[in-house]
Amino acid sequence: MAKNKKIKVEGNEISIIIDNEKDFISLTDMTVSFNEGSGLIGKWITNKNTLEYLGVWERINNSNFNYPEFGVIEQDAGTNRFIMSVGQWINKTNASGMIVKAGRYGGTYAHPDIAFHFAMWLSPEFQIYLIKEFQRLKTDENDRLKLEWNLQRTISKINYRIHTDAIKENLIPNELSKAQISFVYANEADLLNVALFGITAKQWRDANPKVEGNIRDQATIEQLVVLSNLESIHSVLINQGMKQPERLIQLNQIAIRQMKSLVENSSIKKLK
Repeated sequence: MAKNKKIKVEGNEISIIIDNEKDFISLTDMTVSFNEGSGLIGKWITNKNTLEYLGVWERINNSNFNYPEFGVIEQDAGTNRFIMSVGQWINKTNASGMIVKAGRYGGTYAHPDIAFHFAMWLSPEFQIYLIKEFQRLKTDENDRLKLEWNLQRTISKINYRIHTDAIKENLIPNELSKAQISFVYANEADLLNVALFGITAKQWRDANPKVEGNIRDQATIEQLVVLSNLESIHSVLINQGMKQPERLIQLNQIAIRQMKSLVENSSIKKLK
């Protein structure tokens, strides 16, 4: 679970945590400004209409939902003897839309869809402000992601200049024509494409005629990071006088190791 985030709705701070790479909004925090406090969560979840909504949400979003047990709960809901808590709901139905946390960020949390439903039950006005602040938070996160994405592309372009300078100093003979020089640059650029993507730029373009841009424009965050690293390493290998086939093998091995490391890195996953 990542460190929590907060939004402010009508003067109240509401925590948002990440669990299994999904946002969960604190229902407990949402009840602070209401007279009955967190006791409202218990009243809300025993409401028959609430249970019907939760059942539909889980059926759509949770393949492990215990639908037979939900049928029993739905049948009893609305009777005087019916009692239900969030913890019981989760345990009996294997629900995934809500979680109960202990400790520093303790309380009842729900997926945004469910949190918005609860907010509507509390107050339509409160729900509108909650949705507005949550959307603002997600917009800020997306803007930050775009900034990080553009930073990686800028780093890649800077390293590419270092890379091409090394080619010019070490691989291009004197008095070559511009056409020959361009061919050498493309050849070396494609060496990186083959090392990382397994194909040349032309092969990718032939396989994706309707896709805008080039193979690097369509790269993932992980691939951009590795590409940036490969460009720097390739410059060193060129300066060392290593032959092209040997460089390709070494760069491919480095790309495989780095991609495996980045794909398994939780901090990279949070950027997506």
